[in-house]
Amino acid sequence: MALAMYGIALFLHFLCLVTTTSAKVPAIIVFGDSSVDAGNNNYIPTIARSNFEPYGRDFYGSKPTGRFSNGRIPTDFISEAFKIKPSIPAYLDPAYDISDFATGVTFASAGTGYDNATSQVLSVIPLWKELEYYKDYQRRLRSHLGPSSANQVLSEALYMISMGTNDFLENYYTMPGRRSQFTVKQYEDYLVGIAGNFVRELYGLGARKISLGGLPPMGCLPLERTTNVMEQNGCVGSYNNLALEFNGKLKGLVARLSSELRGIDLVFSNPYYIFMHIVRKPASYGFEVTSVACCATGLYEMGYACERNSLFTCQDANKYVFWDAFHPTDKTNRIIADYVVKTVLARFL
Repeated sequence: MALAMYGIALFLHFLCLVTTTSAKVPAIIVFGDSSVDAGNNNYIPTIARSNFEPYGRDFYGSKPTGRFSNGRIPTDFISEAFKIKPSIPAYLDPAYDISDFATGVTFASAGTGYDNATSQVLSVIPLWKELEYYKDYQRRLRSHLGPSSANQVLSEALYMISMGTNDFLENYYTMPGRRSQFTVKQYEDYLVGIAGNFVRELYGLGARKISLGGLPPMGCLPLERTTNVMEQNGCVGSYNNLALEFNGKLKGLVARLSSELRGIDLVFSNPYYIFMHIVRKPASYGFEVTSVACCATGLYEMGYACERNSLFTCQDANKYVFWDAFHPTDKTNRIIADYVVKTVLARFL
């Protein structure tokens, strides 16, 4: 913990610095959930969408894209830090083609998780299907660039994986199925096994630079705080402890796979400590509100409940850590992305 706090303090000192890079990474390829979905869910039959106002009000052109934020998401900022492009498009968005995807693409789907059962809760894209889309992308890229150039891009690209929160909050603690099969620790191990197999599959398809993302302090999401009446709407400590425990297992997985898979450059990108520091010391980052979100009442709304005509929606999202009851604001996403770039992903710069 002391080392983590030291790292955050050092990061705060350099927060205003702009990350520079040479083009060692030609593309950023993303898998995951709503933390990194740029709008794939717009094109499937699900209620897990955000392609309407006020989402996107601070994005380019004040345009709602399907990102669960008022602006950009972390992988957009990471792409910008790598000097590739300012945002990463969704693979299913017909406004983009393979020439756009050649430098970065996201296959992520809001509401999904490692567990296929999680994706079924809101009828979203399961992880295996994200991988199938990636295989299709590989074929299209080889046709577009030629096999040799495409294979070089695929081997030098940075692959980012960000999911897991929904497996616990949307599935395990909400639906009866997995709880009847697993204790929570067993379920953690089950998910870690899926994550490991997914990394192995990516490796087998040519990926070498891979970032495996950890869980945030999910007990501090406004939705969880709203229902934590017994503790005066504070963060749910058990959920935060679970996130820490699961992150420890993912970190161990990274160490094992790094030894197992020759030539892989696998890192663990942990948002937990920086996110918790923002929640505990909001003024250090220019925030004023941490316990409720900007959109609507900020207590429970997300997706369609976060509607544009709400009289309660805040005027200045930069004062808020959270945009809706489950997702951070553009400003929070930028801070977390900058931290991850400087402390973990800098090795790829």
